Amino acid sequence: MITASHNPEPDNGVKLVDPMGEMLEESWEEHATDLANAKDEDIGSALQRIIDAVDIDISLPSDVFVARDTRPSGPPLTQALLDGLKVMGSTFTDFGILTTPQLHYLVRCHNSKGAYGEPTEEGYYKKLAQAFLKLRKDAGAKKKYEPVVIIDGANGVGALKTRKLQSHLHESLRITVCNDGSSGKLNEKCGADFVKVQQKPPAGLEIQPGQRCVSFDGDADRVVFFYVNKDGVFNLLDGDKISTLIAGYLGELVSASGLQLNIGVVQTAYANGSSTRYLEDVMKVPVSCAKTGVKHLHHKALEFDVGVYFEANGHGTVLFSDQAEQKIKAASQDDSLESSKREAATRLTLMMDLINQTVGDAISDFLVVETILSTRDWAAEDWNMQYRDLPSRLLKIKVKDRTAVQTTDAERCATAPAGLQEAINKLVAKYQQGRSFVRPSGTEDVVRVFAEADTQANADMLAHEVSVQVYQLAGGVGDQPQPPCAP
Repeated sequence: MITASHNPEPDNGVKLVDPMGEMLEESWEEHATDLANAKDEDIGSALQRIIDAVDIDISLPSDVFVARDTRPSGPPLTQALLDGLKVMGSTFTDFGILTTPQLHYLVRCHNSKGAYGEPTEEGYYKKLAQAFLKLRKDAGAKKKYEPVVIIDGANGVGALKTRKLQSHLHESLRITVCNDGSSGKLNEKCGADFVKVQQKPPAGLEIQPGQRCVSFDGDADRVVFFYVNKDGVFNLLDGDKISTLIAGYLGELVSASGLQLNIGVVQTAYANGSSTRYLEDVMKVPVSCAKTGVKHLHHKALEFDVGVYFEANGHGTVLFSDQAEQKIKAASQDDSLESSKREAATRLTLMMDLINQTVGDAISDFLVVETILSTRDWAAEDWNMQYRDLPSRLLKIKVKDRTAVQTTDAERCATAPAGLQEAINKLVAKYQQGRSFVRPSGTEDVVRVFAEADTQANADMLAHEVSVQVYQLAGGVGDQPQPPCAP
């Protein structure tokens, strides 16, 4: 997949899809890095090193699926890739412009011999739309939920593909697509990352109070919801809110079906503390914490029969184990079960079809959320009221060498430099509902500092005080961090 996701339009990059439609196996990352950094004249030897290291028989046939997002640099990069595939003797299919999750879907469909779905773009829309429409068939009259939504397409591929999806939904959902790429640049002042980081609506949207809005990112693998209340205050419904909504609904269906399945939620340390407490204390759903990065959450979610994982940025999905899928499908067809249990199992079966289990998928996740809101007869404000997010602050501190900071416990505890975690613990203890952690960036010499507390002022001050400790103990460069300005 040729894309740079949520990054600016001039950037581009590559995402590699494993044979079952999942993300690249972690052990292959060093091979990809080696090849990406090879000089032109050394590409042959870099490829040979990979062939030798993994013991690849290059006489065997290979088949590659290729797609790209809407960036202007996409076509020449695609052509370069196709030229390379020809040299290697691969067969390939160039699908042109797709969302990243659509390519993941196509790979799994092809390699599962159609068991996961029809391996075409049209098959993707049909699978999602059929499940969505069946789940809404007996929806009944609604008092609060309105089947009307505005989508910020980030001026990217998600806007194009949502338009294609609309014809399959048969007016069941009235969608207005804004930032559709007809004007404006990809991800510029729009898209899920902008809305999440800036905590405000994207450019190009006119929003009425209470109107439910959705933002995709540049390649449509992230989604966040938002609305403005009657007082004009912006409210974000991010990955934490999405995961609690989905986990709660699936948990109810599992319970109603009578099936013995363990359901769990996987978060990162960045998840809002209120969401974790709500899941564990109110919903009684177990929560696991994984290192930052979707691949880590995906792997952890496999430990549950039904594993829900989302990063706060809106990237996530639900995984059903093979055993869970078999039990659910069998129950949905078991005439000896009482009708309420069979109906719950049938809804779970349809939810499995609606969810793209290969990877986080903005379009699929959007339809899942709409299904649950409709079933519950909730407006966006009802959803948001389930728990109140704690105020938080994220800062970046430049350091000489990011490897000076080492962490453990899914990045929630610093093991180096000496004294840093002890200093953080003392600072956190000063604040009500305080929590803070630090982690080195994976790509640049900066250390990220996250803090949350009972008020925004306290979260800001805690983040500042921890950033000073990072600066002093971990080799900060430039000026020492200054305290936040008083409001």
